[in-house]
Amino acid sequence: MNFSLQRDGDALVLRIEGELDALSAPQIRPVIEEVLAGAPKRVTVDLSALRLVDSSGVGAIVSLFKRQRAAGGEFGITGLAGQPLAVFRVLRLDRALSTSA
Repeated sequence: MNFSLQRDGDALVLRIEGELDALSAPQIRPVIEEVLAGAPKRVTVDLSALRLVDSSGVGAIVSLFKRQRAAGGEFGITGLAGQPLAVFRVLRLDRALSTSA
């Protein structure tokens, strides 16, 4: 798994690439803390290069969503496709989270 952060004013984009699973999810947790510490008004998670996600990866993304919203910020996901999109649909997170292709 690789990730990158891109800040644009009060907005922040977290791009996650590769596989976000039980082995790699612990690596993203400190990044989530860094994102939230910056108190961005909007966080967008770009999953266009994500090939695989499991429950641990979904949990990390949902954690970011909940904490960002609790802080009064906006949250969105872009680029869902393939297996990650199927997982989000099964869990109905494609409806619960603000998503776009």
